[in-house]
Amino acid sequence: MKQLTLVRHAKSCWKDPQLADFDRPLNKRGLRDLPGLATRAGEMGLRPDLIISSGANRAINTAIQLARGIGYPPEEIENIAELYHARSETLMNLLQSQSDHHRHIAVVGHNPSLELLTTYLTGEKLSKFPTCGLLHIPLSITCWTELAESCGTLEIFDYPKLHA
Repeated sequence: MKQLTLVRHAKSCWKDPQLADFDRPLNKRGLRDLPGLATRAGEMGLRPDLIISSGANRAINTAIQLARGIGYPPEEIENIAELYHARSETLMNLLQSQSDHHRHIAVVGHNPSLELLTTYLTGEKLSKFPTCGLLHIPLSITCWTELAESCGTLEIFDYPKLHA
């Protein structure tokens, strides 16, 4: 059985209108919410053996903080620029191409692709996938190439407002 954890980047800053969307940093709320996300992920036993992140500033910084919180070496995060504005099909192809020695993969990225991927894999439609949100999906597959529609079950859905 494989496991997939999807994390939407923490809240980002819109203060500088000259800054490209890809380069936007995390804002105060995002920076405040991240330690709680990382702590809860560790407490839930979510320890992926691979973290893949969009190359966008807000996503990679979310991935780094998550990694530190769960004891994953931040320098081993796979930074994939193409995940920025990736379609859910792109995420599927990326996951299907992963080595089977990875038992648990975490992807840090963006909406709507993460939300669409969740619906495809679990059959569950989310009303919203908030920033700094985390979904954990056990998958009824033994190889990543088997990743397909409805092969997963939404087991954990966590986000900051649940703890406010």
